Amino acid sequence: MALFAISDLHLDITGNKPMGIFGYNWIEHDVKIKKNWIDNISGEDTILVAGDISWSMNIKSGFGDLEWIHNLTGRKILVKGNHDYWWSSITKLNNLYKDMNFIQNNFFVYEDYAICGTRGWICPGSENFSTHDNKIYNRELLRMKNSLNSAVKAGYSKFIAMIHYPPIGEKFMHSDFKCMFEKYGVEKVIYGHLHGESLSKSITGVINGVEYILTSADYINFNPIRVL
Repeated sequence: MALFAISDLHLDITGNKPMGIFGYNWIEHDVKIKKNWIDNISGEDTILVAGDISWSMNIKSGFGDLEWIHNLTGRKILVKGNHDYWWSSITKLNNLYKDMNFIQNNFFVYEDYAICGTRGWICPGSENFSTHDNKIYNRELLRMKNSLNSAVKAGYSKFIAMIHYPPIGEKFMHSDFKCMFEKYGVEKVIYGHLHGESLSKSITGVINGVEYILTSADYINFNPIRVL
């Protein structure tokens, strides 16, 4: 039994959103992900999916992409990304599949770890950060806090957090998410969202006792990485 992670699947089984337009490495990226997933992940393993799961605009059209994930091996725990417009009621989502768990103000368990998370947002200090951005940012902070608190209330003391957006801003300034992870003693933070030139703005490795792991699909060569 092992824990893996990946983000930014950007699925579209309809073929209306070919990812090859974003670079040669994205051509048939879903085929690469599926092969690597099946080759490395067993039915006993768990995989964390940190957002940007499907291009679909609503849950009805998104079922095909969710079925694609469901039919892969292992248990999946997912958080929302900025492109996941199909994401609907968290209760309805968590009633769809026994092997797929969706996080929003809640948490799920892997062995003795609580898996917590939220989508996140661009951090204060980022270019063109607005009053509207600040409102969304604070809402996402609350959702992460609710997720962590629900785990604490249930008696958990070991945490892994998932967040789609980078938890520290592009100028590597102060971040309330970073402070929250340190306060709760989060061991690892899984995140994605960054691609291409923006990867230069990524943070990886251990900072103040918290390990930050970037899992954008193209960054990890479309091969889910082992976290535990």
